[in-house]
Parts: sequence; C-alpha cells; structure tokens
Amino acid sequence: MKKTYLYWLLLPGLLFLMVFMIIPIVLTIGSTFVRDSSFSLEGYLHFFKDPYFLKILLTTLQVSVITTLICIVMGFPTAYYISQKAPRRKGILLALAIFPLLTSPVVRSFSWMVILGRKGLLNNTLINLGIVDKPLEILYTPTAMVIGLVHLFLPLMIISLVGVLENIDHDLIRAAQSLGASRIAAFRKIVFPLAVPGLIIGGILVFVGSLTAYTTPALLGGKQRVIATFLYQNAMTLNDWYLASVIATIMIVITFLVIGLVNKGAARLNPKG
Repeated sequence: MKKTYLYWLLLPGLLFLMVFMIIPIVLTIGSTFVRDSSFSLEGYLHFFKDPYFLKILLTTLQVSVITTLICIVMGFPTAYYISQKAPRRKGILLALAIFPLLTSPVVRSFSWMVILGRKGLLNNTLINLGIVDKPLEILYTPTAMVIGLVHLFLPLMIISLVGVLENIDHDLIRAAQSLGASRIAAFRKIVFPLAVPGLIIGGILVFVGSLTAYTTPALLGGKQRVIATFLYQNAMTLNDWYLASVIATIMIVITFLVIGLVNKGAARLNPKG
C-alpha cells in the first residue's frame, strides 16, 4: 500500500513530462518522416548530401568535443583541490566556481567580445608587449566559441566532479601509499577510476550543453554556424520548419549516441562499476 502511494506521487511529474516534453519530441521526430502525406527520408538525405550542412554539423561536433576535453582537463584538478579542503573553505570555493552560472550568457558573451575583438583587451595587450605585430583573428571563429562555452560549462564539470571526489575514502589512498605506491600511481589506480561517474555526468552535461547552445555561438561565432544557430535560422528566419525538425532530430540522436558511447567507455575504464 505504501509503495502504491509513492507511485501516485510520481503522477504529476510524469504527466508534465509527457505533455510538455515526450509528446512534442515524438511529434517532431515523426513529422520528419512524412512528406506529402507519405513516408519519406528526403529531409535526412538532403541534409547529409549537402556539404554546407555537413560542415555545420562537423564544426558543431568539433567545438563540443574540444570544449568537453578542455573542461575535463581544467575541471578535474580544480575539483580535486576543492574536494580536499575543509567544509567551510570548500563552500567558499564552490560558490566562486558556481558564480559564473549566475551571470547571463548574453553578458558573458559580450564580455568575451570586448576581450577577443581586434581592438580588444587581449590583442591590445599582445601588441603592446610586442608578442604580435597585428591583431589576432579570434572573435567570430570556432576558437571564440570554445572559449565562451568553456567559461559557460566549466562550473558544471567542477560541480559534478567535486560531488564524487569528496566521497572517496582517503584511507584507500593512504593504504596504497603504505604498500609502496607513489602518489601518481595511487591517483591513477584509485582516485581516477572512482571519479569516472563524475566524469561521465560532467562530460555529458558539457557536451550536450555545447551541442545545443545557441546564445554563445550566435554572439561569438558571428557568421560561423553551428547546428543550434542553423536550426534557429531555418525555423525563425527561413520558416522551414521541416528542415528545422530534421536538424532537431539529428541533435537528439547524437545526444543519445554520445551518452551510449560514454557509458560503454566508462564500463571499460571501471568494469566493476
């Protein structure tokens, strides 16, 4: 009886997800297979045969992968450092890490435009120091998008890893060192495998967020298209909702493929779960 009561508590949330997420997604995906009242794969064939569309997709994947890798490289040592601190100091450091999430992506993107522009802070500093002779072309490139997305999603990676790293029993590390393992070996054999769940969660959050981000690529990328800005262009500017639905479906499929591949990779890194 108690379990039945608990299941009923799930009903409002399930109904909300069904009406506002699952049904719209199913209808969107289903509409891509219907053309002139008959089954058709025309939209997907057109997308994958067009070099311009493929370039946009590849650019998006490249930016998302690079952003995820940079967030892992920067986020892991930061999260490990925070997890080793006392609770009070840990709270302060976590607050500082989370602080960028409290700022609008529009404000962050405009700040990077000021920094990365031809006459921005970065180029002026490099020219004054004599490191470069002419301004670097960083703004409105994939590099600018990666910088903005790392700033946007790095806190998510740090939070995901801190929650895992702080629960690792330090007696395991001390035991390994007492048996002759170096700090690097103890980290590689104990800390890293136990941190894999945090890497999975953080990696998926960063990759999917980078894949679907619109504001940061739109402002920092300029005319450089990614799949999210391309979807918006087709839906709102060109009014081509069919192609927009195809693009949305491709994004959904890529998301599930990445989650599956990451889980398989994690199973190999940590076979015991």
